[in-house]
Amino acid sequence: MNAVRSPHSPRSLRGSRVALAGLAAVFLFEMLDNSVLNVALPTIGRELQVGATGLQWVTTAYSVVFGGLMLAAGAVADRYGRRQVMLVGLVLLGLASLATAFVTTADQLIAVRVATGIAAAMTTPGSMALAFRLFDDDERRVRAITVISTVGLVGLAVGPTVGGLVLAVAPWQVLLLVNVPIAGLAFVGIRVGVTADDPAGLHRAPVDWTGAALGTVTIVLALVAPTRFADGGLDDWTAWTATAGAIGGGVWFAVRQRRVEHPLLDLALVARPLVSSGLAYKAATGLAVAGLGYLVTLHLQLAWGWPPALAAIGMLPQVAVLVAGSAFVGPFVRRVGLGHAAWSSAAAVVVGLAVYTVLGPLGYGWIALALVLVAAGMRVVGVVAGTNVLRGLPEDRTTIGAALVDTSSEVASAVGVAIAGTVLGAVFTGSLTATPWTHAQGVAFDHAVTIGGSVLTVLAGVLVVWTMVRAGRARPTAPSPAAEGVASEGRPEEHQPAGR
Repeated sequence: MNAVRSPHSPRSLRGSRVALAGLAAVFLFEMLDNSVLNVALPTIGRELQVGATGLQWVTTAYSVVFGGLMLAAGAVADRYGRRQVMLVGLVLLGLASLATAFVTTADQLIAVRVATGIAAAMTTPGSMALAFRLFDDDERRVRAITVISTVGLVGLAVGPTVGGLVLAVAPWQVLLLVNVPIAGLAFVGIRVGVTADDPAGLHRAPVDWTGAALGTVTIVLALVAPTRFADGGLDDWTAWTATAGAIGGGVWFAVRQRRVEHPLLDLALVARPLVSSGLAYKAATGLAVAGLGYLVTLHLQLAWGWPPALAAIGMLPQVAVLVAGSAFVGPFVRRVGLGHAAWSSAAAVVVGLAVYTVLGPLGYGWIALALVLVAAGMRVVGVVAGTNVLRGLPEDRTTIGAALVDTSSEVASAVGVAIAGTVLGAVFTGSLTATPWTHAQGVAFDHAVTIGGSVLTVLAGVLVVWTMVRAGRARPTAPSPAAEGVASEGRPEEHQPAGR
């Protein structure tokens, strides 16, 4: 691919500040939405008279629809325009959030969450794809994605605290109504700051709607199955049914994508070392981060008896690194290159999980160290792994590439929580939430941490090692537009073999 610089590419981040504000607002919604809602679940349960199962679906409905539709939405965006699909999704997000003001039953709220999940699937992958396409060189791409992710992580960090303060003076609906002005800001920023897609840069093949349906069902079942295992244990037949359905659907999807004339997802592109390695790094990180977050939350509040406020303070090392790490990402990537930054940051996440698994029960200091290592690694991998995936794909497949990144992280996170929850359910005896625990229960929890953490560490570690080997197979070829920007800075670069 010849290096061609777009005449519309901004020369600096300052020149793209309107577009970045809009894209950052999209990511802020994604990070803020569930974290704020979780704070309100007890209040929602009381006011709408809904039990634990109904509350679970209030959060799960969004995640399942969001994860399940991302590939289909990404494929549509690459064909009909990323900017156009994102703007439609933002209108849907604003309307769905506004409908919260009229919710009076749990079923209505779940319907609103489903609509919000559809809107998220239409907007979230596009935020990374459009940020990537704003610039023609990787340094500014990394900086732009770092800015966007920092805004989202600040929302994630302050969301629970702000949500708690709002609930003290306002009804819970306000926490979801805040998405209306966020959607409005995003719409204006993208409408004004992002140029319309060049028709020459769109993927012209027709959409494989059968493949889209298969992919959606497969991902939905892949997200539901871990949740059922965590809730019902290894004896839950619904969990095994969902697992079998996900595997069968995945095989059927793969066979169809290899045989159909115009596949939804070209598996040959996914198999490229740069793409597959980026997805695997994201999966390894999602697996480790979700499992660690689940276990540490229970560790502080149930095993050690910390009140929620103190437990929130105990998570501050992770929050501080996530928020402040933006100043570290750019210099680190410039120094070591995107490839080395990806594997070393993913390895840091695995090491942090290992520290918690082996030493966490010995004292909070070790938990704090684990949180810092995981946050530092996650902060870098969240930027560079996605960038690498998009670098390895043709220009007309960037949105579905971003959707793949988000999907790999979503599914891996669900599996991480399921593994931790299933091991805990098998080892721990008695009621998990009935405190204080007996000495035997405390010992059982420590054993569960050791077993569950070890399984997650090994799985994530194997993914990272395999990915390092896989990424190393990328051989230099003619530079792409993305590669030219990095090569001009004298930094290491990975080029993608055209025939792989």
